[in-house]
Amino acid sequence: MNNSTQGICVSGICKRHGKKDILKNVSFEAKQGRVTAFLGSNGAGKSSTLRILLGLDYPLDGTATFGGQSYARIETPLRVVGAVFDGIGGVRSRKVQTHLRMIAQSNNIPIQRVAEVLHLVGLSGKSKVRLGTLSLGEGQRLGLAAALLGNPQYLVLDEPMNGLDPSGIRWLRGFIRSQAEQGKTVLLSSHLLSEVESIADDVVIIDHGNIVAAGSLATVKQDIKSLEDVFFSLTDGREE
Repeated sequence: MNNSTQGICVSGICKRHGKKDILKNVSFEAKQGRVTAFLGSNGAGKSSTLRILLGLDYPLDGTATFGGQSYARIETPLRVVGAVFDGIGGVRSRKVQTHLRMIAQSNNIPIQRVAEVLHLVGLSGKSKVRLGTLSLGEGQRLGLAAALLGNPQYLVLDEPMNGLDPSGIRWLRGFIRSQAEQGKTVLLSSHLLSEVESIADDVVIIDHGNIVAAGSLATVKQDIKSLEDVFFSLTDGREE
């Protein structure tokens, strides 16, 4: 595992689509050994920020780094950053174990790690099935398995609970906490605010391309009863 003591740092990110400012000087930090929840309504700029962080898009200005290094400059990124983002991304006719082996080989990760991560996410019995036969929840677990292949220091999880049943959500909650307790840096995005509240140490809320709140969960909540109430008091909660 990467020994860096630095976290994920987003600094002064600006992004424009046409004449519209999508991100406006977005800055926040996800700290080592903590779970940071990154929250925002659809269209608020959350996905745009994560795409820039993971090198899938470029900002007009600003930087996004893992331990001081941009994703694009990391030689074997899966050994440093694990991301669950934009679905499985594999050929539907390909077997689960083949899919993971190809990802492992592309980052010089030992093939035996495939069986280990399948066990970690509870998919050992699905190693020989084809991707197209997986349920939505199983697909989420496979995405997490791929993210864990390189035992990365940094985890970026976008809607990882999507499609999971209650037992799966409970398992994932414990898993995410265990990763932070091992000293990893976890950046989590989810619309399930009650679940986020149960596992997050820190919270960052984005609305209309601006960061409207950032800090520890207790600091952001202050005297407000729930994270959901905080969220809707700071945003218009729109769905676009």
